[in-house]
Amino acid sequence: MNTTDNSESILKEIDLKFKAINQKTDVQLEGLLWSKPITYWDYIQTDALLNLQIQRTTLPDEMVFIMYHQVNELIFKMILWEIDQIADTENIQVEFFSERLSRITRYFDMLTNSFSIMENGMDVDQYMKFRNTLTPASGFQSAQYRMIEFASTDVINLTDRRYKASFDENTDVATSFEYLYWQAAGKDYQTGEKSYLLQEFEKKYKGQFLSQMSDFKTKNIWQKFTQLPIQDQQNTELIKAMRHYDYTVNITWVMQHLNTAIKYILESGKGNGEATGGSDWQKYMHPKYQRRIFFPKLWTEEELSNWGNEPTA
Repeated sequence: MNTTDNSESILKEIDLKFKAINQKTDVQLEGLLWSKPITYWDYIQTDALLNLQIQRTTLPDEMVFIMYHQVNELIFKMILWEIDQIADTENIQVEFFSERLSRITRYFDMLTNSFSIMENGMDVDQYMKFRNTLTPASGFQSAQYRMIEFASTDVINLTDRRYKASFDENTDVATSFEYLYWQAAGKDYQTGEKSYLLQEFEKKYKGQFLSQMSDFKTKNIWQKFTQLPIQDQQNTELIKAMRHYDYTVNITWVMQHLNTAIKYILESGKGNGEATGGSDWQKYMHPKYQRRIFFPKLWTEEELSNWGNEPTA
C-alpha cells in the first residue's frame, strides 16, 4: 500500500468514527489546522503537578512528607484503575485476571519498598515539629485506600473482628459501614462518640464509600475470582497472585508503615506517642489485631491463626 492509499484508508476510518457520533468530519479535520503540537509538560501537566506541594512550615523535610504522600495517592489511583478493569470485564479470562492482579501487586510492592524514604529520609527533630501542624489530619483519611479495600473483598472481611459474628453478606451497607475495622480507630465504642478525625472523614466521603460498597458487592476482586470456572479458580499462578496481593497489602505494606510510625512517634522519645488524628494507631495498624484478610479461603488454618504475628522489623 502506497502513502496515498494509506492516507485515504485512514481518512475513511476517521469519517466512519465521526459519523458514528453524528459529528461532521470536515469540521473535526479543520480543527487540526489550528491545534498545536503536544509537549511533554503539557501532556503530563508538569507545572500543575509541581505546584501542588504547599508546606505549612519552614522545615525543609516537610516537603519530603508531602511529596511522598502525594506519590502514594497517585499509586492508589493506578491501583484503582487496574481493579476497575477486573471488576468491569464480563466473562473475565484467567490470564487477564492474573496479569492485572500482578500489576496491582507490583504497585503495592513499590509502595512497600519505598517506605525507606519516610523511615530514613526525614530528620526526626523536624518531623516532630512539623507534624504538630498536621493535627488532626491523618493518613487514616486516605479515601482511595478505603476504596481499594472495598473493591478488593467482601465487606464482612473488613468488619471489626469483635462484631463479625453479628454480620453476614446480607447486612445492609449503612449498618456494615459503622462497624468497619477502621472505625475502631476513630470511635469510642463505650460512648459511641466519633472523633473529629472520623466525623470530618465521613462528612467528606461517606456517601462515596456507601456507593463503592454497594457497587463492588458483586464485582470486587474476590467475587470476580469466585465467578470464574472451577478449573480457573484452581489455577496455580492466579492463586499465587491473589495470596501475594493479600499478604502484601495487609501485612507487608502495613508493617512497613507501622514500623516507620514507631520509629518517629515512639522510639525517638521526642513525642507523646499519639497519632496526629488521635487514633489508637498501633492496634488500628497492626495486622494481628484486626486481622484484615481479603481472601481468607485461600489461606490454611495455620496461616490464618498466625496472621500478622511476624516480628516487627
